[in-house]
Amino acid sequence: MTDQPTRPVRTVLKRFPAAGPYGSWPVDQYTAHKQAQGQPARGVMDLHADEFLVIADSPAPH
Repeated sequence: MTDQPTRPVRTVLKRFPAAGPYGSWPVDQYTAHKQAQGQPARGVMDLHADEFLVIADSPAPH
């Protein structure tokens, strides 16, 4: 058995359309709100779905 590094579990907290009238601003605002609550959130772009996502990483289960 090989010890391979475990990947964190990613949870999508919220989705925003990339073609929205305000661009990524709602993503930045929502991410900042979640971070202020102590949740390690970050904004990313899903190119295939053409959406901005706010995601949170959790440690991988053992």
